[in-house]
Amino acid sequence: MKIQLNRLQKIRFTLLVGLIFFLTPWIFAQSDTLSEKRSHTSPLQISTYLETYYIYDFANPADHTRPDFLYSFNRHNEINLNLGLLKMEYTTNRVRGNLGLMAGTYANANLATEPGVLKNVFEAFVGVKVSQKKNLWVDAGIFTSHIGFESALGATTWNMTRGLLAENSPYYLSGAKISYTSDNQEWFISGLVMNGWQRIQRVPDNQLPAFGHQLTWTPTDKILLNSSSFIGNDYPESERRMRYFHNFYGQFMVNNRLEIITGFDIGMEQKFKESRRYNVWYSPIAIARFSATNKVALSGRIEYYSDKNEVIVSTGTSNGFQTVGYSMNLDYKITDDVLWRLEGRRLNSKDSLFTYNDKPSKNNFILGTSLSIFLK
Repeated sequence: MKIQLNRLQKIRFTLLVGLIFFLTPWIFAQSDTLSEKRSHTSPLQISTYLETYYIYDFANPADHTRPDFLYSFNRHNEINLNLGLLKMEYTTNRVRGNLGLMAGTYANANLATEPGVLKNVFEAFVGVKVSQKKNLWVDAGIFTSHIGFESALGATTWNMTRGLLAENSPYYLSGAKISYTSDNQEWFISGLVMNGWQRIQRVPDNQLPAFGHQLTWTPTDKILLNSSSFIGNDYPESERRMRYFHNFYGQFMVNNRLEIITGFDIGMEQKFKESRRYNVWYSPIAIARFSATNKVALSGRIEYYSDKNEVIVSTGTSNGFQTVGYSMNLDYKITDDVLWRLEGRRLNSKDSLFTYNDKPSKNNFILGTSLSIFLK
């Protein structure tokens, strides 16, 4: 049977055939691409971190709260949760994003000034790769601080408790940053615009953004040097006092078993608005870690924190906060994901900041243990 087509039908038929020929290679190519994607790891990864602890503070505080300049492991004579974290990470060649929700005594203490559910946000940011050829990213949101070598995740640090300089510099920041990693992974550089000194929401009537940088140099797999900074104001405009802060640290692998970290923080803040005089604080630290076996490691830490004018740590004493600390740490890796730790720590201050047997004391001593697990 012969089919007769009028002129309009012929045109439609020709366009349909052409469209099929045009789309067929693209459809098969897309099918192959989808098959390849299914065969690779999903760009969305979900992980969980849990860290429980028990600390006995020989000051024996009646309310079970340890000194207010300590934010991690800050509860005495309780079996408690320092940090419970549920984290989702999405990463492709051009886009990335993290969302981490947390609970625990760390969140209660360190995000006490943040409103509502923001107290439970560990990080929440989205990033876009802005160069096709270079590893150049722009990220915006809430992210872990670019300052220091210790984070809120205890299992990633060499000591169970955090150092005084880590406890009293930002754990987290909010804002935007641009970062670049060199092709050979030797250099990392980042510039940041932030809402303030460890702030998700700005201080009321503070319209001045804060700025910072991070520069990391890794010349070999045994040496890492890092420089980070913060410049900004953490007060209402009527009380503006500019703060300038710099953190420097180096991490060195002496051999396969011995590693050392040395760090130094220094900051200065105007005494009052438009003043040319500044209050200065600083903190040096040194940590050595010896891996006796693949499962057992020992760490020792010595540190000093000087804040005579109480810019960061308020004491209400004549000499401000001038404290030296020592600690020893034993780690035992039960499995690749489970870590048990034991630590003894002593703090000695110039003034009587602590108590012992219900009397003022210049010394504080604790014994603590923690158990952490990563689940992926």
